[in-house]
Amino acid sequence: MTAVAEQQAVGTGRVVWLTGLSGAGKSTLASALYAELLARGVPTELLDGDAVRENLSKGLGFSKADRDTNVRRIGFVAGLLAKHGVTVLVSAISPYADTRREVLSGLPNALEVFVDAPLDVVTARDVKGLYLKAIAGEIPHFTGVSDPYEAPEHPDLHLRTDRISVEDGVRQLLEALKL
Repeated sequence: MTAVAEQQAVGTGRVVWLTGLSGAGKSTLASALYAELLARGVPTELLDGDAVRENLSKGLGFSKADRDTNVRRIGFVAGLLAKHGVTVLVSAISPYADTRREVLSGLPNALEVFVDAPLDVVTARDVKGLYLKAIAGEIPHFTGVSDPYEAPEHPDLHLRTDRISVEDGVRQLLEALKL
């Protein structure tokens, strides 16, 4: 077991919370970081917002209250895992700043990462065409178009994915984690 894995096994886990618009690159970065951490022997778990919504928050809609409930549920699970020495990578839009602050304040060794790309870039990346439908008014309550996304004012790390590669993003994440 590596020194990092031994340290985390005794209960000093952490949470890396990647927030940003749909299509900004949260899941891509989280997946790449997950693979790197596993290769280094770091106990790691990935909580992807879409997967959590499907399995843990099924039935929730997209009202502010439902979105906040979803973020709190993700935070609860992340906290349980981190308490047991796991590095938890959360990839979730988590659009409301107050709720993010509330959840992150209760998590051990939490790192808030703003994964950022302009609306035109995330729209171009959107293979399902959801942004175009939302812009046309066909999808109500779409974050970043007809519903707000409140960007972190002082994230621990700000990654502009329209300006950096996935590899550069992972490198910066590893530096922020001091790995």
